Amino acid sequence: MEEKKFEPKIAAFVCNWCTYTGADLAGTSRLKYAPNIKMIRVPCTGRIDPVFIIKAFEKGADGVLISGCHPNDCHYNTGNFHARRRWILFKELLSFMGIDSTRLHFSWVSASEGKKFVDVVTEVVEKVREQGRFEKYAKINEEFVIHE
Repeated sequence: MEEKKFEPKIAAFVCNWCTYTGADLAGTSRLKYAPNIKMIRVPCTGRIDPVFIIKAFEKGADGVLISGCHPNDCHYNTGNFHARRRWILFKELLSFMGIDSTRLHFSWVSASEGKKFVDVVTEVVEKVREQGRFEKYAKINEEFVIHE
C-alpha cells in the first residue's frame, strides 16, 4: 500500500489590491500553484487582527501566510508597514503560546507578480509540509481556556 503524502492546509490572508490581484494574474497566466492554499481577501494587510491568525490555527490550518503590497506601494499609505510591525511582534506571542512561529509567513507580492505569488505559495507549502501537521492547538487551547 502506498503511503499518502501529507498535504498541509494553509490559510492565506492577502491584500485585495496587490497579492490577490497577483494571484489572479497567476491564474489568468495559467501558472499552477498548490491547491493547499485557502485565500482570505482583506482590504489591506494592516487590517488583519492577530485573532484571525489564531482562529486559522484553531480551525485546522497547518500554516498561515500574510501577503500584501510592497513597501511604499500600499493603497492605504502605511497599512503594509503596520502589518509587518504587527507580524514581527505576533511571532513572539505565538512562541510564548507554544505555537511554532515558523508556521507564520509574510511576503510582499504586487499585482504584476503572478510568478512571484506562485513561488511564495510553493515555498510556504513545502516548508509547512516539512514541519508536518499542526496538532498542538487543541492542547494549547485546553491550557488557556478557563473551565467553569
